Amino acid sequence: MSNVLGIVAEYNPFHNGHLHHIAESIKSTNADYVVCVISGNFVQRGNTSIVDKWTKAKMAIAYGADLVLELPTVYSISSAENFAEGAIKVLDSLGIVTHISFGIEAKELSTLNNIANVLVEEPKEYLTMLNHELSKGVSFPKARENALLVYLNDVKRYANVLNGANNILAIEYLKAMKKLKSNLSPIGVKREKVLYNDEEIVDDFASATAIRKMISNRQFNDIRKVMPNYSYVLLGRELKKGHYVIDLSKFQDEILYILRKMTIEEIKNLPDVSEGLENAIKNAANSCNNIIDLVNIIKSKRYTQTRIQRILVYALLGITKKMMEDSKKATPYVRVLGYSDKGKKLISEISKANPKLNVVTSVKKFIESSKSKVLKEMLLTDIYATNVYTLGYEKDSWANLDYTNKIVTPNDLK
Repeated sequence: MSNVLGIVAEYNPFHNGHLHHIAESIKSTNADYVVCVISGNFVQRGNTSIVDKWTKAKMAIAYGADLVLELPTVYSISSAENFAEGAIKVLDSLGIVTHISFGIEAKELSTLNNIANVLVEEPKEYLTMLNHELSKGVSFPKARENALLVYLNDVKRYANVLNGANNILAIEYLKAMKKLKSNLSPIGVKREKVLYNDEEIVDDFASATAIRKMISNRQFNDIRKVMPNYSYVLLGRELKKGHYVIDLSKFQDEILYILRKMTIEEIKNLPDVSEGLENAIKNAANSCNNIIDLVNIIKSKRYTQTRIQRILVYALLGITKKMMEDSKKATPYVRVLGYSDKGKKLISEISKANPKLNVVTSVKKFIESSKSKVLKEMLLTDIYATNVYTLGYEKDSWANLDYTNKIVTPNDLK
């Protein structure tokens, strides 16, 4: 039986760190095939992708991915927990993936696995500590970190583990695998040289955050050093065409318009809005005219900037609490963005392993034929997300690219 490696990524954009991760993961698992599940045009920390999902698929296929699937938007812009669970559901449903690999800052995967066990089992003692921390008015992530440190009672081993962005996601992948009783074998690859939010270049490595900043500042010589050549060429092409969206501020007028138009009840119905936050959002939207002020007015010790930005994306894309809850109960469709020569064979293997799986190679056909209201709504959200995303382009803001763009194949890598 083949070893099939699953990777979940944003590739925003694809850089040397991602190349290192794929190479190390293939080496560790002796993988015959690599399946990447990537976020589309909006990403998990409540922001935009710098380039569109098809360009990211080309980058991934050029550097080792055999099959690139889109993580449905409703998961890709969600909390780390829902993002990870959606991605594991996609990989698990394929019926052929044997391993999953993710980047970690921790020295050992077992450290993260111990934390995941506590979070899945939720012992009474831990929950008491968590509620005590929440009563202090801190954000949920901070309260959880404090409660875990006390419960696990090993500061030397667990201190700062939950400060690592990769560690947090890795714990969520492990949690999701336990909840879903997944048979995937997890592999942790130590993050090299730079961390998620680092803004400096170390040797040929820089974080995606740093690269997006370099793009804003037009530091192309620096960008060239930290991205594989073809990935850099693709990025350059999209920038030249004006087909990129630097960040969420591109949609600040639309977001403010939507929030001013929404009732308090409608804002309350957005995912992640609780405890009267809808009033703070409405008041802020009524009193400012840019996204930086909007976020700064709303955020607090309890509500992080990332959470606020996610809520703004939900409003922009019309995603409600009910849609989010429905997606949590669903087995998602498998939307194919691209494949390598080897990867094409995987699609037929997947159909054999799971004949009932909804594999989407034609959006139009799926919308017309699917009997699942929830899956249809999820895919229509992906389509709408692309339509909104291209409004941020400098030129050629075409709608309906999900209908007109073809699946990426090796012939497109030119």
